[in-house]
Order: sequence, then C-alpha cells, then structure tokens
Amino acid sequence: MSGTTLARISTFTLAMLITGTVDSIRNLPASALFGSTLIFFFVFSAVVFLIPAALVSAELSANMPQQGGIYYWVRAAFGEKVAFLAVWLQWINTIFWFPTIFSFVAGTATYFISPELAQNKVYLISAILTILWFLTWINLKGIHVAARFTSICTLVGLIAPMGLIILLGVSWISLGKPIQIHLTASSLLPHLNDSENWIALTAIMTAFLGMELATSHIREVRNPQKAFPRALLVSVILILATMILSSLAIAFVLPQHEINLVNGVMQTFSTFFKAYNLSWLMPVLTFMLIIGTMGSIIGWIISPVKGLLQAAQQDYLPAFLRRENSRGVPQNLLIAQAILVTFVCLSFLLMPSINGSYWLLTALSTQLYMLMYVMMFIAALYLRYKKSYPTPSETRNFMIPGGKLGMWATCLLGLFGCCITLIVGFFPPGNIDVGPAWHYEMMFISGLVLMITPVSIAYIYKDREKLFSKWFVTTTTPTIVEEE
Repeated sequence: MSGTTLARISTFTLAMLITGTVDSIRNLPASALFGSTLIFFFVFSAVVFLIPAALVSAELSANMPQQGGIYYWVRAAFGEKVAFLAVWLQWINTIFWFPTIFSFVAGTATYFISPELAQNKVYLISAILTILWFLTWINLKGIHVAARFTSICTLVGLIAPMGLIILLGVSWISLGKPIQIHLTASSLLPHLNDSENWIALTAIMTAFLGMELATSHIREVRNPQKAFPRALLVSVILILATMILSSLAIAFVLPQHEINLVNGVMQTFSTFFKAYNLSWLMPVLTFMLIIGTMGSIIGWIISPVKGLLQAAQQDYLPAFLRRENSRGVPQNLLIAQAILVTFVCLSFLLMPSINGSYWLLTALSTQLYMLMYVMMFIAALYLRYKKSYPTPSETRNFMIPGGKLGMWATCLLGLFGCCITLIVGFFPPGNIDVGPAWHYEMMFISGLVLMITPVSIAYIYKDREKLFSKWFVTTTTPTIVEEE
C-alpha cells in the first residue's frame, strides 16, 4: 500500500485498505485460546483502542500539511527528541513482530511437507530467516505493492480464507459435530477478577495495531469528512466480524490445549477438511495464505524504516544509515533491520516452547507499540489546545465529532486501553508454557530495556555531534584582528 498514489479513493477501496492493514489471520489462534470470552475482549478492545486510534490518526493526518506520520505529529507537539522516541517505538516493535508473522508463514508452509515441522525450532528459524532476507532483498530492489495488488492479496489471502473458516465452522455446528466451547450467558462475560482473562487482552490488542498507517490515504479521498467515517465503520465491522467468527471457529473445533499459535489456522482447516473429505483443498488453501501474508508483509518491512529515516535525517543516526540507493530505498537501514531481526529470532531457542517464544515476542511488540500510541493520544490533545492547525476549522478535512469534548473522550478511551495492555503485558499467561514466571519477566523486562536504550545513545550521538561542530568552528576559525 505504501508508495501508491491514488487520485480518488472510493469508500469501499479505503475500507479495504484499512482492513488489509489491520486484519490478520495469523492472530486467530492466539484469540481462540480464550474461548467464548474472546467476544467480550474484541468488542472492549475496539471501543478503547481500535476506534480511538483510527479517529485520532485520521484527524492528525488530514489537517497537517507537512509529511504525515507519527514523527511529524509528535514533533509538532513536543519537539524532535520526543518525536524520535515515538518513531523509534513504532519501528522497533516490528523487530519483534516480524519473527511472529514470519513464523506463521513458515508454519503454514509445513503443510506442503509435514505439519510436525512447525514444532521444529531449527526448521522454523531457518525458514524465518530465509523469508526475512528474501523480502528485504525485494524491497532493496524498489519493488512496492500496488493498491490493486494489495486489494487482491487482501481478498484472496485474507478475506476468502476467513470467510471459508467461518462457513466451515457454521457447517460444523449445524451438523451437530462435537464442539469444544459453548456460548452461554455465563461464558460470554469473563470473570474480571481473574488476571488470566485480562492477559488475553494482549493477544486481542495485537490484532488491532497499525490502524494509523492506513490514514495516509485520507488526502486522496473525495469528501473525507463523510467518506472516512463510513469506511472506518465498514472496516471496523469487517475486522471485528472476521476476527471474532474465525477465532470462534478455531475454538469450536480444537481443544484449548491443542491450539498452536504458529499453525493453529492450518490445524483447524486440516480438521475441517478431513471431516468433510476435502483434504485435497489443503495445498490450495496453504498457497492462498502464504501469498496473502507475504503480500501484506512487504509494505510493513519498508514503511516503518522510512518513518525512522525521517528522524535519521535530523542527525539522530550515523550518516551511513541515512543513505538511499538509486531507487530511493534506505538500503543500510533495511539491512540493519534484517540483521537485528535475525538475532531476535534466536529467542525461539531460549524459550521452552514455540508457543512461549511466540507469546513473548507478541507481548514485547505490543508493549512497544502501545507506548507509541500513548504518545500519539497525548500529542493529539496537546495540538488541539496548544497548537492551531494550519487550516481554518471550516476547511478542515476531518475532525473527530463532538469538538473538544469528543477529542477528550476519544483520547481518554485510547489511553485507558493502552494502559490496561501495558500493565497486563508483564504477567505471563497460565495456559502457555513460558517457563518459570521469573524467567519470563526477566526476558520481558530485559527486552523492553534493551530496545529503548538506543534512544538515549541516539540523543548523546546528536548532542556530541553538535558540540563537536561548535568546537571545530571555534578552534579552526581564524581570529581577525583589526588594525588601528
């Protein structure tokens, strides 16, 4: 999607772009682990995070004339240093996100060979690194996914498989086959005093990350004041419907202790196809999922890097990381990103189970991204009060309904959702093997500190460069003595 310029985007196309950015079939197994209560958490997460993030991103991107993105939004409110921290958090979270999405592709591909390979750490790491470097190489060549191709990938590799798994789930229940969970009044609402239920929120929130990336298209929309809310409504309904119903289909068919976070989707399809004598469809479905996922990953590899490049051009990173190749691609940043992801992938060797590694990386990614969203919500409030948008209110492209009261309600809901996710992320789930609690928390906290520490180093780097420049000018500029 990134890099594509469309003269006019219809409401449907905009809704598809938003859906393709946020919706993901790989998150379904993690959601299915929590049974019937996942309905409550999906709706709750939409109210306190998905919708507020979309509305705030839409207003900021629609009413600031300079280049959009989290770096420029936060810089307009709090200056360069805080903006660098925000864009760093947006980028560094993908370092933990990439291994999880690549492991989904690798786990899916095992159905061409042997599904048991999904639990083989050596295979998983080898496959992840192969996919990572292949897609990095594609981006270095300057190949971008066009809007039409992205729409095809979303329909073929995302919407179609989700629709199929929902249809098979409905058929499963209609035929009276055994189900693993039951939707009753008592089971739909979680026990809110049970910490295990709140830990589920991390998995749900992860499914909604990235909404702000799609709002970059708002300037190409005719009458965005009406088109964007409509597209937002369509995409939110589509995202919630596909995620909730698809997750329930997995929870209905697979026992909780058998759900695998890496290849749980394929487990479910395999169970369905065997029951209906449709096993011959497995290779076709596998190919569809791989194509759909690979198509969505390409843009995610380059987009956060370009966001970091905005800050790098302000001298927060060494000059060699700011270099772009002949195709305008920040090649050194891309290669550095791939190297860093390679090391992060080794975490699969440090956890006692694949599920444990997958959950740890997902939780770390979510925490880092949530910190960025906290900064975004606060910046939006600050800009509404302390800064005036460059355009008069009557010509603004999109504004959150309700004036300042609407902005406060939206931002406070978003901050509330972020804070809950940040708190529960520190607690290990009881139904996933992550080893001793102290081991999980030590790796979790170490990961957060390790990933945020480079920001301080970047501050020192820039300040020292300024000091060196001043010293160099002072000591090398000849003193001119005027003659009497």
